[in-house]
Amino acid sequence: MAFFQKLGNHFKQIGTTFVQGDWKTKLSFLILGFGPLLRGQVVIGLALLLCEAAFFWYLFGFGWRYMSKITTLGTVATQKIRRKTVYGDNSFLILLFGVLTIFAVIAFLVIWRLNINENRKEEEILKKGKKLPTNRQILASLLDKNFDKTLLALPVTGIFIFTVLPIVFMILVAFTNYDKNHQAPTNLFTWVGLENFKNIFSFGTSGMAPTFLRVLAWTLVWAFLATFIDYFLGMAVAILINKKGIKFKKLWRTILVLTIAVPQFVSLLYVGKMFANDGLVNGYLMKWGWIQNPIPFWTDPMLSRITILVVNIWIGIPYLMLIATGLLMNIPEDLYESARIDGASPFQMFKSITLPYMLFVTGPYLLTQFTGNINNFNVIFLLTQGKPQSMSMANNAGATDLLVTWLYKMTVNDTNYKMAAVIGIMVFIVVATTSLIGYNMLPSVKDEEGFQ
Repeated sequence: MAFFQKLGNHFKQIGTTFVQGDWKTKLSFLILGFGPLLRGQVVIGLALLLCEAAFFWYLFGFGWRYMSKITTLGTVATQKIRRKTVYGDNSFLILLFGVLTIFAVIAFLVIWRLNINENRKEEEILKKGKKLPTNRQILASLLDKNFDKTLLALPVTGIFIFTVLPIVFMILVAFTNYDKNHQAPTNLFTWVGLENFKNIFSFGTSGMAPTFLRVLAWTLVWAFLATFIDYFLGMAVAILINKKGIKFKKLWRTILVLTIAVPQFVSLLYVGKMFANDGLVNGYLMKWGWIQNPIPFWTDPMLSRITILVVNIWIGIPYLMLIATGLLMNIPEDLYESARIDGASPFQMFKSITLPYMLFVTGPYLLTQFTGNINNFNVIFLLTQGKPQSMSMANNAGATDLLVTWLYKMTVNDTNYKMAAVIGIMVFIVVATTSLIGYNMLPSVKDEEGFQ
């Protein structure tokens, strides 16, 4: 209700400005910047006029050709007649530039609204008997009180072009039949509504629900275990190294930090080869006579998942150790002394002092790490590529695939862009839901002044 009331106020203000405004303001409704130009505001007037000229040049010279076909995504396919190629529509370009044109229209409406506000503001200043700012003052304000707008103009434009536009494009692809059989320009793709979403939630013979639920379950289990195992083991290592009486503390920290210094993709590829059936681990175990056949580290579904979790411990502990080391040094020693006097055991002190403090301070990091592990492409793909494969899983999904690696395989290997887009939307929903739930459970959010 508040939204519609606010929208109504905007329309009312636009109407009032037109009715009560002078002829310069009225003309500015059609020719942007006309009023400011006639009032001597050349900088503002030219900027608005150039925006309008650029918009109509783009719309009628380029954009409208694509936006007019966005409802069908093209009807004429490119054909080769004898030796001549007759070019038709291109569904990909129609969708891409159609969306870009819609964004351009929205941007123009925003600028048109700013133009109306500018005319109203100038009229109000003149009615009060005051002078309008000079063009030099306007330019100077771009580096002074309006410097935030100057500074953010380019990044905001870049975000819309390189982030928002691709996201909207991907969402729209999920409602098409864009796959290897519908590759523009020879084979056009078109809108199919919610068919792809029905497919991913269908348990029928061609449905993907069983595979999707298995991959989703493993994704959440992996994210939970990878986050909290690393968290508590990293904290335990930091507590152990910081304990009084431990010698060579710097040496132990240096050894752990060395694992961070090595590029992760190099170490993961090496570990993946090391645990292969013909790798070093199986080779030496068989050479020493401890096993007769290679251990299926990467070919047995359950064992491969366990191996991935173990390898991730080796990667994740050093980061948590460094974070925990700095935080443990900030816990007042008086708290531990008081607890010892009261007869508290080491475990009780950890439970009542160390852990609450750590969770309070590192809660946001823990949430970030959890959501990051949901999309942890490197560890899974560099170790197993999502294998082992299973005939019972659709679209080449493997036992160790996360949603993000499954999405990658659909895009790169299968060129199944429509279902990859659906999986991308599902990943966003899962991450957003878990993030919101986790955020509201953080001690620093529930009890913001608990450790003040």
